[in-house]
Amino acid sequence: MANRAKRIAVIGTGIMGGPMAGRLADAGYPVTVWNRTRDKADALSCHGIGTAATAAEAATGADVVIVMLSSGPVCEDVLLGSGGAVAAMKSGAALVVMSSIPVETAVLIGERATGRGLAYSDAPVSGGEKGAREGTLAIMAGGTAADVAALSDVFACLGRVTHVGPAGSGALTKLANQLIVASTICAVAEALTLAERGGADPARVREALLGGFADSTVFRQHGLKMVTGDFRPGGPAKYQVKDTSTALAFAQSCGLRLPVGEEVDRLYQAMVDNGDGDLDHSGIILELRRMNETAKPTACA
Repeated sequence: MANRAKRIAVIGTGIMGGPMAGRLADAGYPVTVWNRTRDKADALSCHGIGTAATAAEAATGADVVIVMLSSGPVCEDVLLGSGGAVAAMKSGAALVVMSSIPVETAVLIGERATGRGLAYSDAPVSGGEKGAREGTLAIMAGGTAADVAALSDVFACLGRVTHVGPAGSGALTKLANQLIVASTICAVAEALTLAERGGADPARVREALLGGFADSTVFRQHGLKMVTGDFRPGGPAKYQVKDTSTALAFAQSCGLRLPVGEEVDRLYQAMVDNGDGDLDHSGIILELRRMNETAKPTACA
């Protein structure tokens, strides 16, 4: 199906969904959007995107429905609840849930969708707001190989897709991704906090480590946020702790303990409890500073 013939609905146009919808419209797809806060949806009119009054209205007649909502419970409600979007979708359409949700939720939505004759993929992403704007997201797709392949032109507008297994596998891969990201952000924050306490310039320390074994996308992007104090949310801390908690719960169901993940989860929960949940997850350095406020030696040995 050619770009201009494939009608797309995007449900959820926040930090990630908004830029993604814009990229799809700019590529020539007819796009309709819905968001709980209508202003965020209406802001996309500059891309020629129409706003629906409800999620079900957006999904009606769409060939592809892309979902980028905040959590598993929200996805269940909007997609499967009374007047939900899944019931409004036409047979043969594709449902693509790109939200970070529990594995069990991804499987449940997939079962309901395929039971109605829909193609289904749980295809969460990594790359943050920058990746959404630039179309460089890493897309981890669960579902059948055929259903994922049929969406290759849509995924190509958003980033690089990898089919990782059956329904639920995308959500599981995202949990693995979030454990790596959250743990690395915390390690960067600890390293820069140590440098600062020891008397070095954290910005120069970051510069010195670029290109070495400590370098990474997280170190470059989030380390820069830490040294500049720019904690405008690309990935809010409240969503980070949602994902780490979900990962730990799934690990427990598998009989696993993940001690590093447990400590990272505790740190992010403390950050949220202290009122910083809407800051970028790189703001975890503020939590480390809070933890150390009562122990400020005049000099390190």
